[in-house]
Amino acid sequence: MIKRIPYDRKAAVSYAHQWAFSRNPAYYDFSSLGGDCTNFASQCLFAGTGVMNYTPEFGWYYLNSEQRAPAWTGVPFFWDFMTRPEQTVGPLGVSVPRRLLRPGDFVQLRFETSGAEFAHTPVVVSVGFPPRLSNILVAAHSNDADNRPLSTYEHVAEMRFLHIAGALVDVPDPEPSGTPAQTEPTETQVSSE
Repeated sequence: MIKRIPYDRKAAVSYAHQWAFSRNPAYYDFSSLGGDCTNFASQCLFAGTGVMNYTPEFGWYYLNSEQRAPAWTGVPFFWDFMTRPEQTVGPLGVSVPRRLLRPGDFVQLRFETSGAEFAHTPVVVSVGFPPRLSNILVAAHSNDADNRPLSTYEHVAEMRFLHIAGALVDVPDPEPSGTPAQTEPTETQVSSE
């Protein structure tokens, strides 16, 4: 049975602040292999959900640098997994307008130099009211940052905003109530019959 659990935004933001300018040794640093931003975003998200999806290729998981889903480290794959229509295990995201962002959500940036591809995934750590690019603060790897206003990113062609709506977990179906548990008879029950 699939059940939705809440997203611990405070845990995700706390993780972002803790590791924004360093690297958690439990995860490989992909900075020299195209960037570490989505790896860091995934770590923050995992800190807030505690749920991975181990589906090969199309899941969202990290075991080590060689055993991970493309969605764990790839900007477009992260977005595609989080906004998937299927009700499968893992964090759930929804595309929202900027005004609905909350701390623990994510922003993806497409730069003028990145063509049609989105190329950066910072985590939102603070949102002012009303939300403006100058008071939405993010943390990120690959050009490490913490409490950086979105307005300071240059040459941005497009932004998209991802609100995390919780996570889905697979829980075992409970025993039907009123049904006695089936057990093996004991020796005394057998001998008294």
